[in-house]
Amino acid sequence: MEHEVFVPVPVERLRETLGDPVRVARAVPGLQQDAGADPVAGRLKVRVGSHSITYRGAVQVSARDDDSYAVEGEATETRGTGSVKLALTLRLRDTDGGTTVTFGGTAAADGRVTELPPDAVSSAVVRLLNRFAEALGEAQEEPEQPEQPEQPEQPEQPEQQEQPDLKPRTPEAVEAADEPPAPLVDDFTEPAGPPAEAAHARRTMIGRSAEEVDHAPPRGRYAPVPAPQTVASGAALRWAAPAAAAVLVSAIVVGRALRKRR
Repeated sequence: MEHEVFVPVPVERLRETLGDPVRVARAVPGLQQDAGADPVAGRLKVRVGSHSITYRGAVQVSARDDDSYAVEGEATETRGTGSVKLALTLRLRDTDGGTTVTFGGTAAADGRVTELPPDAVSSAVVRLLNRFAEALGEAQEEPEQPEQPEQPEQPEQPEQQEQPDLKPRTPEAVEAADEPPAPLVDDFTEPAGPPAEAAHARRTMIGRSAEEVDHAPPRGRYAPVPAPQTVASGAALRWAAPAAAAVLVSAIVVGRALRKRR
């Protein structure tokens, strides 16, 4: 197989990317790296037509003396017994406005991929190579963060003592400071509990049946006001009648005495 891809980046930039395995791993489309494995190792899902096949394997990129690169890889199906082996040669050619990347080599496969149409397999390989070449041009080296120097420990500052008030005090301020604080006065405007009549009525109703409570006369605040007693008024009338009679008799006697004198 042979395939060419144009990448709008200089040749030197692609050579730097191919020389860094970490950046090459980021350029493989859909690669899920395994923890603790080689940089270009892990799982890769390849879509062929309406089918998807997941492989687990590794790829190694090495530079040659003729400025080309050897790409060798091997992978097996995660849900089957099929496998894939590839040996490619990658060449870079300087072109106006970018670089032409040429892939050439052979690949051998067995398993599920052999059961799919050859045209669909070729389209899937071309699409994978195009995306890989474009990702090589976009891959950038992560900038190294400069180490921050350790800051020296700052000495602890002594606690500041309160400064005494050296301002002269007026006689009014001295008298106000010498006066004892005013005693607290309780507020008796609102009663702390219910009235005594209500408490007495509630205590007398405890332990009595509902019928007795319903027919019992109200007590306390709700008791009926008794009618005014007439004993005092009767006694006053009993003394007022003789007094009135005595006054009347005295008036008659005085009137007769005055008539005789005339």
